[in-house]
Amino acid sequence: MALRHAVLAALLDEELSGYQLAKQFDAGVANFWHALPQQVYAELAKLEEDGLVSGREVVQESRPNKRLFQVTDAGLGALRRFAATPAKPTFVRDDLLVAVQAADHVDTADLIARLEQRATFAQTRAELFEALLQTMRGNRAEEDLLRHGRRIGPYLTCLRGLDFERSNQEWCRRTAAVLRDRNGTSEAG
Repeated sequence: MALRHAVLAALLDEELSGYQLAKQFDAGVANFWHALPQQVYAELAKLEEDGLVSGREVVQESRPNKRLFQVTDAGLGALRRFAATPAKPTFVRDDLLVAVQAADHVDTADLIARLEQRATFAQTRAELFEALLQTMRGNRAEEDLLRHGRRIGPYLTCLRGLDFERSNQEWCRRTAAVLRDRNGTSEAG
């Protein structure tokens, strides 16, 4: 997947400025595609040059003018072609997993500390996804939203992010517990 497809998908619901789009990437899209704000801005410029998004200037009083972007028909066509293309399998590339692979030959106290830090990070991210899901649902039951909601794609990707972070948290805690047990140390935290 290219960044361009993630940007196009993020612009499906409304016009956004580059700043708003970068914030949206940081909050929701980041669970499946990471991009720095500079990358998002550069991609918007390329997409506009290619005719896949259109931008319009909005004059603001007491603030600098801003540009709002929306997906064009050509952009929607590109996104549809992308969605119809078979997806390549994803692979995990994670420095922490390399360290765990070497657990029998490294200082496990440091490794346990890294695992606990990652578990805490995953818990924080899971809480973020839970809050995003609640905001998207509002007063609706999840099943009602999934059956009758106007647009469920962002909700489904946030569900995946939540599952991913919960799984990370559980694996990190279990792995840290195994390493502590093998070392005969008491469980911390």
